[in-house]
Amino acid sequence: MKEQTGEAAHTRQPKFSEGVSRRRAAREWAVQILFRQDMNPVKPEKAVADFWTQERAGAGDKAFAEELVCGVWAEKSKIDEWISRSSANWTLDRMPATDRNVLRLGVYELLCRKDIPASVSINEAVDLARFFGASGSGKFVNGVLDRVRKELGR
Repeated sequence: MKEQTGEAAHTRQPKFSEGVSRRRAAREWAVQILFRQDMNPVKPEKAVADFWTQERAGAGDKAFAEELVCGVWAEKSKIDEWISRSSANWTLDRMPATDRNVLRLGVYELLCRKDIPASVSINEAVDLARFFGASGSGKFVNGVLDRVRKELGR
C-alpha cells in the first residue's frame, strides 16, 4: 500500500492466503496499531483495544502483536534516539508516519529482542515498509536499520 493519509489507508487485513506467516501478520497489525496511535495519540491500552474491535486474530497472533507494540511504547524514547542518530538528514517529524513506525518496530526488535535474528527483523521491516509505504520506503528502512545493526554489533 503506498503512502496515504488517514487511518483507513493503513488498516489492512494480513493476507494469510498469500503465504504470510503468523508472525508477519502480527507485525503488520503491530505497525497498524503504532501508526494509529502516532496519528491519533491516545493511551496505548485504548489504541490496542480499539484496534481489536475491528480486526480478527487468534490469541497467539494478538499476543505477539501486543508484545511488540507494548515493547515499542516502553522503549519509544530510546528507539527514537536510535532512529534519529541512524537516519542521515532526516528528523522523525519529517519522516512519513508509515516509515517512522516500521522503523520503531524494527529498532525495537534489534535492541530488545535478541531471540529474533537481526536479519529477520530487518527483512520483516523492509517488507512491511514496501507493503505499507511509498516506493522508496523499503530502501530507506533497510539503510537505517542496517546502521543500527552495525552499531549494535549484531
